[in-house]
Amino acid sequence: MATSVVGLDIGHGVLRAAEVAGGNTSKPRLMRYHEVSFPADATREGEIVEPDVLVRALKQLWTAGKFTTRDVVLGVGNQRVLTRDLSVPKVPLDRIKEALPFQVQDLLPIPVADAVLDFYPVAETQGESGPMIHGLLVAAAKSSVLANVRAVQAAGLNPIDVDLSPFALTRALLMGEPGKGTVALVHVGATTSCVVIATDGVPQFVRIIPSGGDEVTSALVNGLGMSLADAERTKSTLGLIREAYQPESMAASETVIRVTEDLLNSIRNTVQFYRNTRPNDPIMSVILSGGGSRLRGFPAALEEVTRLQIELGDPTDRFSLAKAIDIHTLPGVLPAMGVALGLTLRSAS
Repeated sequence: MATSVVGLDIGHGVLRAAEVAGGNTSKPRLMRYHEVSFPADATREGEIVEPDVLVRALKQLWTAGKFTTRDVVLGVGNQRVLTRDLSVPKVPLDRIKEALPFQVQDLLPIPVADAVLDFYPVAETQGESGPMIHGLLVAAAKSSVLANVRAVQAAGLNPIDVDLSPFALTRALLMGEPGKGTVALVHVGATTSCVVIATDGVPQFVRIIPSGGDEVTSALVNGLGMSLADAERTKSTLGLIREAYQPESMAASETVIRVTEDLLNSIRNTVQFYRNTRPNDPIMSVILSGGGSRLRGFPAALEEVTRLQIELGDPTDRFSLAKAIDIHTLPGVLPAMGVALGLTLRSAS
């Protein structure tokens, strides 16, 4: 049997884990998937502030999920992760990565010594001085990455790799037919959203937007004095469908629309920036994923502001499913599974 690995997505108040066998084959097999919640204040802006809480949640996740391996690939994708276009002379990839600390300080808002750096090659071009490699520089706050790694180790797990969550989403959702041509992947999480624009499955552009679905909930709680449970229920019931609103729900409905419009405008502006800087590479469609994308009316609203066809992504499409996967509960977790699944596609063997 092929060796399996677990992709671990540390979200806002939730841990998501997928165990996959044969992640480097044409048809990897999803063996197990499980989620557990934990107090959301144990993380702040995607960074761990209460590691003991996370360690307990990880142990609970492994027990409840019945995972058979402790080898883990961690996803990183909070507000302190940035990507930048970078072109360098063509040399072996390991040499490019070794030279990054000496080349990129002017591109970073933090000292190079405080960052974890990586380079993702995209294309080879011809420069004035010879062949060039165009790619994406990835920089993450070292303290944030190490905090995640240490929590995983403290839970008795073995972190074998750390990967950028938007890249994981690309592998899960934009491989094969869905990713043909230039496609925008929009993933709406709880506290962050990301836009990845890829051509034939190869990321060309990545932006992490520091807002997500929980901003609507917070606005209902803080602005209208609702309890957290009532705010979640109200958000789910109302969505963006104005015809469904009753007069007594007007204040709540306007709050949901106003906050969501801010996020929609951020996504639209990100897509438009790509269009403006790459006018010869038109975006054909949008693949939508993430728990926040389940808000009623969100796909139609995104289609309106981007003027692009919207398709709902299915991260399990390229996987075969083991008997342990409950196909009846799968639709409820499907929009948020992409990161955990995509992380396994790079490291499983």
